[in-house]
Amino acid sequence: MDTQIKGLVYDIRSFSVNDGPGIRKTLFLKGCPLRCSWCHNPESFEFKPRKWLKDEKTGSYSLSKMQVIGKYYTPDEILQEVVADLPFFEQSGGGITLSGGEPLSQTEFAYQILLRSQQHGIHTCVDTSGFAPWQDIEKVAAVTDLFLYDLKLAETDQHKIHTGRDNHIIIENLMRLRFLSCDLHIRVPLVEGITDTTDNLDKLKRIIEKLPNLKRIDLLPYHTIARMKYRRLNLPYDLNEMPEYPLEKAEKILQSFGSAAEMVTLGG
Repeated sequence: MDTQIKGLVYDIRSFSVNDGPGIRKTLFLKGCPLRCSWCHNPESFEFKPRKWLKDEKTGSYSLSKMQVIGKYYTPDEILQEVVADLPFFEQSGGGITLSGGEPLSQTEFAYQILLRSQQHGIHTCVDTSGFAPWQDIEKVAAVTDLFLYDLKLAETDQHKIHTGRDNHIIIENLMRLRFLSCDLHIRVPLVEGITDTTDNLDKLKRIIEKLPNLKRIDLLPYHTIARMKYRRLNLPYDLNEMPEYPLEKAEKILQSFGSAAEMVTLGG
């Protein structure tokens, strides 16, 4: 077992409650092959560290400070942070979640973290776009209890317009993943006029119908929290004028999913 492998992480959050069951430690791995127009983590895009200015407030004073986004860790260094939260995992049924960016873009690093976590009896979860070689997903699935799997756009051309990639590999991987022993939750972002059209949602439902005994679907309404991040990174943001997703519309879509899964939620 290679303990010297290192992976690039840009955030580690304790006491997360929206990234799988119970209280979780969520690791955000840096680097993503997609460029979703609504992405709220643009700091995750690059496969290398970068700097940005962060405002820090002390009382009535505000100071801009240069911050490096992204730090290299070994799996053992990550495990030390994870096991510190074991009491919270045990009490709540929580565990560790790998998110991103795209965690499957750092397959061996992700695998080693998940393997070590399972060896300590910790529930493991991977939040993924599904855009990865099948052999990478299959390897990681062997040490993953739950996949949070994004379904964005059903039509290939629309998927390419709004993410920069087509969705063939994403759908193919999902159809293969359903036969493995790990649990599966589907996540659908609701972006007005893009992912929430009747045509797209109907086609996504037809894909979801092929998943037997699906436990859960999370509908994720678009929010505007990322605007400041794009400005700080000096990146263009196509949805800069888009408002928060209408709650009433989101609730109607929630009802339309009916019995597509054992549980359908808004916001994860």
